[in-house]
Amino acid sequence: MIISFDLDDTLIPGIRRFPTEPGNLWHRLFSKEKIRAGTIRLMKVLRQNDYNVCVYTTSYRSPFYVRKLFFSYGITIDRVINKRIHDKVLGARGGQISKYPPAFDIDIHVDDAPGVGIEGERHHFNTIIIAENDPDWEATILNRLGLSENVVKQH
Repeated sequence: MIISFDLDDTLIPGIRRFPTEPGNLWHRLFSKEKIRAGTIRLMKVLRQNDYNVCVYTTSYRSPFYVRKLFFSYGITIDRVINKRIHDKVLGARGGQISKYPPAFDIDIHVDDAPGVGIEGERHHFNTIIIAENDPDWEATILNRLGLSENVVKQH
């Protein structure tokens, strides 16, 4: 199963603020951006359940940068789709839809934007929309995937 995550306001604070993972020395040397608290634990559980983890973002951050950012937290990202790749693959349709996971063989996409959920319904792809103030956002995702929320608490 392939799952993708949005970056801004989903895994990386932007306009929306939420607690973040503490940075280590490697991370502090590499980037000022931090990832949402619980991301490391969630990614570990997904990996243990044979998920491939991707990032699908409308930003222009380079795939190399995104991989290094997550690697600085010990997280391996299988694939990064940024706005440039999205537009290249979708062509003219790329400007009409913000995300289209089926074009990249992604089974489910996690995002903070309700509009992406609407696009998912309209264009027949699976989404999990996470609220900024959801303290149990990891459990929300795992429950939607049919995985036990207790798995999160154990790691």
